[in-house]
Amino acid sequence: MQVLQILKSKGTEGVYTVAPGTAVSEAARILAEKRIGTVVVSSDGETAEGILSERDIVRELSKSGAGCLNETVDSYMTRELVTCTRGETAEAVLTKMTDGRFRHMPVVEDGKLVGLVTLGDVVKARLSQLAMEKDALEGMIMGH
Repeated sequence: MQVLQILKSKGTEGVYTVAPGTAVSEAARILAEKRIGTVVVSSDGETAEGILSERDIVRELSKSGAGCLNETVDSYMTRELVTCTRGETAEAVLTKMTDGRFRHMPVVEDGKLVGLVTLGDVVKARLSQLAMEKDALEGMIMGH
């Protein structure tokens, strides 16, 4: 299964972005309100400059205290993004996420942000694919 199929199965819900100068408290509000785990940091809403997750915020809270909520997202965002394209396979994305120990991956093509896949999205896609393969094999064995 390809990332394109995963994005189609997610529906029309877009990627939430925030500008680099956005307060961490505002990013945290968006994460809580939208019930999501990460926001992409982008000056123009199209180019992924960084990513900020719930974990990033909690990690900084434990180090610096509540004052970090007044800082800007670009202070704590991950700048070295690992991305994928719509043509990549779920297996390739799962490997990147597992090796990098992260749960959210921007989908970027021609320098433009086109989506975001989560570890949960990829696992769901793989389980669906494995179930279809299992059914096909059972059908072959049973002579259907």
